[in-house]
This record gives sequence, structure tokens and C-alpha cells, in this order.
Amino acid sequence: MYIYNVTVNIDESVHDEWLIWIKEQIPKVLGTGKFEKATLTRVLVEEEMGGTTYSIQYKSYSREALDAYFREDAERIQQEGLKKFADKMLSFRTELQIIDEYTVNFK
Repeated sequence: MYIYNVTVNIDESVHDEWLIWIKEQIPKVLGTGKFEKATLTRVLVEEEMGGTTYSIQYKSYSREALDAYFREDAERIQQEGLKKFADKMLSFRTELQIIDEYTVNFK
């Protein structure tokens, strides 16, 4: 399994608009069929540059599905955000490979 993590710092002047927009974008990314779920989180750190930082983690079905997303969908989806929020948004992307997952089982 793989996680495609998108970390975004959004300027306060467009924060509320961006939050509405990203909540509409996540289902579109899931709609590509390359991911099984997504998690939107706020990063609990105060940035010197200001703004609010979020992480969107998309859990992919496979390396092949993630590669297909990059080939077929990523550029178009990334351009939508850049076009709408331009210099009010700073983002970077990280690919993570899940090695093991653990859960607590209480009896």
C-alpha cells in the first residue's frame, strides 16, 4: 500500500474558501478510482510564514494505481488549485510506502 501525501500551507486571506474547495476536490481525486480513502488533517504547528497547514493523505490501492494517477490525473488536478489560489498556497507532495500497520485490540 502507498500513501500520497499533499501538504498545503494556505494564506489566511483565502483559508475559508480553500477549505470549502479542498473538501470538494478530495471526492474528485477519489473519483479517479486510484485511491481507496483520503484523510484531511490540520498540521498542528505554527508556521513562521503564517497561514494554516493541512495534510491530505490519499491511500492508494497499489504502486501501479499511484503511477496511473500521476500519468493520467495529477497535473490537471494540481493546476486547478494553482489557478484558483496561485501565490496564496504553498504545497509539496510526498509518496509513502506502508510497511506494516498495527492496531490495538482490547478484549
